[in-house]
Amino acid sequence: MKKEAIAGLAALFGISTGISVSEAVNNKKKTELKKSGKKLLEFYNLLIQWLTVKQNGYSLASYFEKKGYKTVAIYGMKELGERLHAELKNSGIEVKYAIDKNAASIYADIDVLFPDESMEKVDVVVVTAIHYYDEIANNISGKLDCPVISLEEIVYDCDVFAE
Repeated sequence: MKKEAIAGLAALFGISTGISVSEAVNNKKKTELKKSGKKLLEFYNLLIQWLTVKQNGYSLASYFEKKGYKTVAIYGMKELGERLHAELKNSGIEVKYAIDKNAASIYADIDVLFPDESMEKVDVVVVTAIHYYDEIANNISGKLDCPVISLEEIVYDCDVFAE
């Protein structure tokens, strides 16, 4: 009888532990999905605003011109970084280089540096990884003597485009 009781308790403990672990895994997955959803929504909203700017006859180059920025570094060379680089080509705004933590695996027609590398002076660094802007800006703002701004700030600065 004693062995049966111990076996029963062990089974109950195993089941409750399994349920607790399963709940923890599910909660972690839910949290990751929420973060991912928020990131995708930010990305979507930025692209809609950027498209609106384009449809109103403006280029993001006009933002840099009106702010007096002639040389730019792009932080983040995934989709948004590539699009910003393409938009600034042949615009009079020089993209001197890009910065990316995955620099070794990025192919671009400009130099792509790791965040810890020495960087040439530019007028502004544009962070295209908008979801991680605060973290990135804190990490690189001391390395360069220029503003570090988010791509989001540029596309939502409607006053500059309306002038």
